[in-house]
Amino acid sequence: MQAKAQRIEMTKEAFDKIDGTKVYWLGGGGAMINSRGTVILIDPLLKGFDMKILTDAPLLPEDVPHADAVIITHCDNDHFSKVTLTEIKDRIGMVHTTHYVAQLSNELGVRAEGHDIHESFMVNDVKITLTPADHAWQNMSPKHSAVRHYEMEDFCGFRIETADGVIWMPGDSRLMEEQLHQDPMDLILMDISDSKWHIGLPGVEKMAAAYPETPLIPIHWGCVDAPEWKEFNGDPEVVRNMIVNPDRLYVKAVGEAYEL
Repeated sequence: MQAKAQRIEMTKEAFDKIDGTKVYWLGGGGAMINSRGTVILIDPLLKGFDMKILTDAPLLPEDVPHADAVIITHCDNDHFSKVTLTEIKDRIGMVHTTHYVAQLSNELGVRAEGHDIHESFMVNDVKITLTPADHAWQNMSPKHSAVRHYEMEDFCGFRIETADGVIWMPGDSRLMEEQLHQDPMDLILMDISDSKWHIGLPGVEKMAAAYPETPLIPIHWGCVDAPEWKEFNGDPEVVRNMIVNPDRLYVKAVGEAYEL
C-alpha cells in the first residue's frame, strides 16, 4: 500500500503579510513560501494533473489571491502545470525558471524569465539561486527524445534566502556530488521517491548525512494514486529509520505550515 499524505485546506490568510517565514507543502513536488508577505510558489500543481490523485492540493487556482513569483524546477507536468499557471497568471508576478521552461511558459502566455544554473535573482528581499539537478529522463524516452535533446541546464533546484533562514529545494534529481557540498541551509524540501531518476533512498541517506542538523520536510510522496510508480511512492517512516538525527524529519500534511 502507498503511504498517503494528510491534507489541510489553505485559506487566503496564508498569503497575508506575516512577521516571519512559513513554508507550505502544496503536495507532490510543490511548495509555497510566505516570507514576511513575499509569496513565492514553487512548482504549483493545483489542478489538472493527468493521473489519479490520492490527496488533493490544499487549494485551487481560483483560491490564490496573489503571488510575487512562481519558480519552476523543470518541465514535467507535475511541476510545470499548464492548467495551474494559466488560471493564476493574472494574479502572479514573474515566473522564474530555466531558459527552456521559460520558453514553454512564454509560449503558454505566462510571462517568464529564464536563468542559468548558479544564477541568482531577487523577489523583493528574497534572494533565489538556481542549483544543479540531474533529471533528463526524457532522453531515454522515444516519445520525449523525439521533441528535443534535454540538457542538464533544463533542470534545477532553488536555494531561497529569506530574512529568517535559507530554504533549499533540490528539485527532482538523481544525487549529484555537488548537491552534497552546498552552503548550510535551514530547511531542505526533500524528495523521498526511490525512482532511478530521482534521488532514491540511498541518495536520501547520503544527502541527509551531508547536512546532519538541517530540518527536512519530505515531499514528492503520498499524493498520486499510482502504486506501481516509484516516483510517487515514498514513505517518510522508511526515511526516518535510515537518516541521522531522525527527529528533524518533519512530516507535514499537504497545506500545513512549517515556520522557520
